[in-house]
Amino acid sequence: MRIHVNHATIYTYDPPANGAIQTLRLTPRNHDGQYVVTWRIDVSEGCQLRAHQDAFGNLTHTFALDGPIKELRVLVEGEVETQDTAGVIRGINERFPPSFFLRTTDLTTPDADLMTFAQAASGGESDRIARLHALMDAITAAIEFDADPTHVSTTAAAAFKAKRGVCQDFAHVFTTCARHIGVPARYVSGYLVGDGAEAEQRAGHQAGHAWSEAYIEGLGWIGFDAAQGQCPTEAYVRLAVGLDYLGAAPVRGNRYGGGDENLTVALKVDQSSRQVQG
Repeated sequence: MRIHVNHATIYTYDPPANGAIQTLRLTPRNHDGQYVVTWRIDVSEGCQLRAHQDAFGNLTHTFALDGPIKELRVLVEGEVETQDTAGVIRGINERFPPSFFLRTTDLTTPDADLMTFAQAASGGESDRIARLHALMDAITAAIEFDADPTHVSTTAAAAFKAKRGVCQDFAHVFTTCARHIGVPARYVSGYLVGDGAEAEQRAGHQAGHAWSEAYIEGLGWIGFDAAQGQCPTEAYVRLAVGLDYLGAAPVRGNRYGGGDENLTVALKVDQSSRQVQG
């Protein structure tokens, strides 16, 4: 499938901000089942993007802008060719051993209820893949998709207690539970065909999609999307990975001075009309 992405992130400040620093993880990498055909990032005039790879190997851009800043724009557009790999990720140079992704973070520390849930949801299966599918299905059934109760700093335990959340929360809960039962797991940010079909601006939330990857010995990293109740297909574009949202956030930054900040996000992810002919 050839996927077209158009993603605009616009900040406005009133009164103007004195300065801003941003880190962008908005560029997908090539790997088995994912090939970047074209990709472009445009930022506000006066911003100079500096490209590098972060600790996880994510393609990252940073920039700093001096004020006064009334408006800050980050515009992304590109096309990616994808194939269904049944969620299996291969063709990436991993920087850390799988055991590194057993580490907990502030966002992925389980409480007693989440520990009990993780054991019960996966305990009936002896095969690791079957256990993870059972865990994913249980999370999909237990949590209702709802943007109102959560924000980017909501922990997995808090989202599970509320039984409501967005894709970020589903990914945090799955990642937390998988680690608790001894399976290395990580958070993934990206896009899913259909993103942007409804209004994407939500207070405290970036647009886009998120899911998890878990490591199975002999197979490698496999994606699990508890928000959708499925393993990633050719309809997914994988951007970045991390121990949690903070390590894989598409856009993170700080501004200095100024007054109120207003965030507007517009996203459209759809199947491109320019498909490769076989």
